[in-house]
Order: sequence, then C-alpha cells, then structure tokens
Amino acid sequence: MHRRHFLKLTAALSAAGALPLWSRSLMAATRPLLPIPSILQPDARGQYTLTAMSGTSQWNGKSVPTWGYNGNLLGPVLRLQREKPVTVNIHNRLAEGTTVHWHGLEIPGDVDGGPQAVIAPGASRQVSFTPDQPAATCWFHPHQHGKTGYQVAQGLAGLVLLEDMDSGKLRLPMQWGEDDVPLIFQDKQLTQDGTKIDYQLDIMRAAVGWFGDMMLTNGVQYPQQAVPRGWLRLRLLNGCNARSLDIATSDRRPMYVIASDGGLLAEPVKVENLPLLPGERFEVMIDTSDGKTFDVVTLPVTQMGMTLAPFDQPLPLVQILPLRVMASGTMPDKLVDLPLVPSSEGVQNRWLQLMMDPQLDQQGMQALMDRYGHKAMGDMKMDHGSMDMMGGAMKMDHGNMDMGGGAMKMDHGTMAMDHGSHEKPAGYDFHNGNKINGQAFNMAKPMFNAELGKVEKWTISGEGDAMLHPFHIHGAQFRILSENGKPPAPHRTGWKDMVSVNGWRSEVLVRFNYVANAENAYMAHCHLLEHEDTGMMLGFTVS
Repeated sequence: MHRRHFLKLTAALSAAGALPLWSRSLMAATRPLLPIPSILQPDARGQYTLTAMSGTSQWNGKSVPTWGYNGNLLGPVLRLQREKPVTVNIHNRLAEGTTVHWHGLEIPGDVDGGPQAVIAPGASRQVSFTPDQPAATCWFHPHQHGKTGYQVAQGLAGLVLLEDMDSGKLRLPMQWGEDDVPLIFQDKQLTQDGTKIDYQLDIMRAAVGWFGDMMLTNGVQYPQQAVPRGWLRLRLLNGCNARSLDIATSDRRPMYVIASDGGLLAEPVKVENLPLLPGERFEVMIDTSDGKTFDVVTLPVTQMGMTLAPFDQPLPLVQILPLRVMASGTMPDKLVDLPLVPSSEGVQNRWLQLMMDPQLDQQGMQALMDRYGHKAMGDMKMDHGSMDMMGGAMKMDHGNMDMGGGAMKMDHGTMAMDHGSHEKPAGYDFHNGNKINGQAFNMAKPMFNAELGKVEKWTISGEGDAMLHPFHIHGAQFRILSENGKPPAPHRTGWKDMVSVNGWRSEVLVRFNYVANAENAYMAHCHLLEHEDTGMMLGFTVS
C-alpha cells in the first residue's frame, strides 16, 4: 500500500516540477525506497542471534562486497525493554576476528564488547545482560582494535531501541518504518572501478580520518520515504568513520529534538540545523501536516579547516513524501523529568589530553595538502594556533588534575613539539601515533580505576590540536558541563555518551553503575575511528 501511494505521489511531483532543483538533478526515473531495518525477533528460547557475515550491495549499478549482521549490509534492530534480561548469540562468519560493542548501553565490562572480546573466525559468543537505563536509541558495531574503522566501513552497524514504560505513555510516533523512521548516515569511498570499498589506513587517514565521496542513508543513495501527515519521528545516527554532519531540512522547516544519546530530553528543543558527530544519535520530530515534500539534508561541515567535495554544498540524504493518511503520534510539550546535574565539588577530577604524535601530525597534514592542495585547506593553520609545532614549547597549565595514574605530569610544565622534517623517518610506525596523556592505547594496561557508584568530572582537552575529536565513554552516560569552553546547547543537556572536543576542552560529569575488571576494561576514546585505531584510546576499570 505504501509503495503504491509512494510511486503515484513521486510521479505527480516530478511531473509538476515540485521537487527541489538539487533533488531533480540527482533523481533517476524513480528514486530507491528507504530500506527500513527489520526488528530482530527472538527464537523459541527468547534469545537473539546476530551473525557477522559477508555479502554484496548494489551501488552505481555494480555489485560491491560488503559486510552486515544477518544480511548483506548494516543489520537488524534489537528492540529491548528496560529491566528485561536479554541474551544475544553472536556468530562470526567473517574471515577475520571481530567484536560487537553495545554503544550507549550501560552494561558490565565483560559484556560491553570492547577490543578484548574478540570472536575468532567461525567462532561464537553469547552475552547476557539486563539494561536498566532510560529509553534511548543506541547502536552496535565492531570494536576490533586496529580494525574498527575498516570493519565499520565494510558495513557492520545496527540499531538498538531501548524502551521503557515512561516513554510508552507519551504517545510519541511508534509505528516502525511509518511515522517512526531510522536514518543511518554513512559516507563511503569506492575504488576507481566502483567494485570495492576503498579503505586504507595510511598516514594521512591516521591523521585526519577516512572520508568517502558517496553518502548513504540506510545503505542507499538519496532514497525516498513515504510518511503519514502529522508528526514524524526520525532516529538519526551518524555512522560515518570520521565525517561530522549538520542535519537540516531543505525547506527550512524546524526540527524538534526530543532525545539525545542517552534518552529523552525534558522537553522538545526547536532547532533549524543539528550538528551530528560520528557515533552520535538524536531523535527529532518534524511536522509534515502540510503535505509538502522536502529533503533531509546535510549542510557543509568544515573539518581540519576544509570542506571536501561533494559535501561542500548542501547534500540531500533522504526525500520525505507525506501521504494523505494521518499520523497518530503527537509531540508533547513535556517529555521526562531529567535529574538536575549534580555538583562537581569534591568529586574525582581527571584530565585527558588528546594528542597526535608530532611526526604523524606534520606528515599526515602534508599528505593531505599533497592530495587536495593548499587552497582546499581553507583557514587551517599548520602551526595550530598558539602551539609552536617546529621545536617550541606548549604551556599546559592543568593544575593538579589526575592525568591517569600519574604517568604524565603536565601541571605548569612544557612539552616540546619538534616536528622534524617533512620526510618520513625510517621505521616510523603511525599505528601508535595518536595518544591520550602521552600514551598510545595499551590493552594490557588500563590507565586508571573509577569507583563504582561514584560520579567523576572528566576534562577532555584537544588544545593545540586543529582536529575535531568526537569523544565516547563506554559503559556509562554523562552530562555535559561545558563543550569547547561554552555551556552545552539546550539539546545537548540530557544524558550523553558522546561529546565534541574541537580545539579546546570539554567537561563531563560521568556516572559509573557497573563493574569492569582489568580483563574486561571499559574504553574511552576518540570516535573518529582512524584515531581510535591508531592509539587515541584508553582502558579504565570500575570497582
């Protein structure tokens, strides 16, 4: 029924010239329909099964090898209920080891699915946990150290819908794939002949990340989705490896943010555009009662001081086509009671300094300029502002912050940042070129222990670094105290597991409700996946 209405409406709009110019220029005779991930059903024992497997996807008329969970690309949706136990059987049918990390879920370290929880090719793993946190849109993806970026780029990702009784009483849109629609955004880069995903982790991508030139929504390019008129609920996930997005509507109709990473906000927040970090999720409501067609687009985003084509102009992600049938959901004025942010006085303070090895920084940026030219670099300053990148010193007045076990004292000290020459030194290994507090990730040595049931204040700094770092903490949710030196925007004041660190410092108040021992430590890392894979990650325990 939906498809019939959809095709009729599409034909009528095209004939009338009612589609935006950019839409018509990109449209084929018929745009593809938006694929809606299916809800994973439990077996007779009440258990769920996820199988990481290889397959193929059709892009630009060619078959491309891809990976997915229970299919060719991406995965099904795991719908969970708060306080209801769940068991998931995970099978690895890939030719290499992988893990499944439950991004956004507050669960014990031994089931979190970090890099220690490797499932060998042909092997299986069973995890059981009981989610006990507010309703939220979370996701699952691989976390194989050194290979996370590659495996996500191949297509491994899926959504988790956590529900609770409070959210069910709000009469929000809940008809899956009709007025409650998931949008998973990913950029891809194919080889020149278009037959493979072109993923390489080289010195340039270790420095700036892997960016594609093809944007996908739920695995296809610029699809269309027919929706009922009224309030439409969109669950947004930035599943890109490194690219930040800035979501808007083509006709500038407002969006109302109702939820962030960790669940519903206190009340809807009206926005005209919505920046979305890699790994970040938001739920928005859009009024489609006027029946007019519009696009969900991403606006140009500057990263490293540059915007690369074809994303240097507004790019349509999905076309929304309202039908005559009316939606049943509503948007309430009030959503949930969010607890007040507790005082940070007297809590454990930690300082996490995100940094790039000077050799990787200079050589990676040089490789970027060699590829795209100085003009493409825009306003980026290679001296990184006040930090002398050619043999000077950087003042790092961090007071008496704990730098993670005392391994690196940086209070009132100086740190030399001699970049040396542009030539790659013999034997230089960029795989450990990104660091936190001067240390590349060491799986065998967690950096610190957090106390179970306590709250900590973490200051995550990217000072002296021109890079955007979307920072993620496993096994916990937090409230943002400040983001890059400013109070958080209203739609970023709820529960979060992602924070922006962009050339300055951000402060979060983190709670720890579950145990993670040294063998199953939680991770905290930059979610620019190439930074994570090359060392910008730490392990920590909770006891």
